[in-house]
Amino acid sequence: MSKRSAGIFAILIGAVVLGALREFLFLNLNYEIDHVENHRAVSYAHSMFRAAVDGFSLRTLLGLKWALAVFFIGLTLGLSILLARILFGDQRYRNLLVIGFLVIGAIAFLLHACASIHPAFELVSVKLLHMLQFPIVLFFLWAAALLQPKAA
Repeated sequence: MSKRSAGIFAILIGAVVLGALREFLFLNLNYEIDHVENHRAVSYAHSMFRAAVDGFSLRTLLGLKWALAVFFIGLTLGLSILLARILFGDQRYRNLLVIGFLVIGAIAFLLHACASIHPAFELVSVKLLHMLQFPIVLFFLWAAALLQPKAA
């Protein structure tokens, strides 16, 4: 396995592991938000997670959720830039990736703001934000690199 292939493999596997960690955190965070917001007797969040956020207010939990979303978007963007560098040999796509992430994030924010008009806007907003937090962009970059003609 070449150094390039090993780097690509490491980034993609790392991104999948980060996606699993993100899923664990957000699943449990949503359970805890539901518990606090609706004053439920039982929280279905993992006991380790519950212990970490014990006593957090609803506002703090929602702030944590947004902070984690921004953090995972930043991680995914960083990994995307790194993967593009390895795949294409230079930084020519760095600015395009940053702009793409910002545009998609802005669209998601606008759709979130329009959710009061129609609930479907919120659903699309969430899907766009998830796309920025999971390794979807990385797999698209990898596929794009496979479409490049081989140098002779």
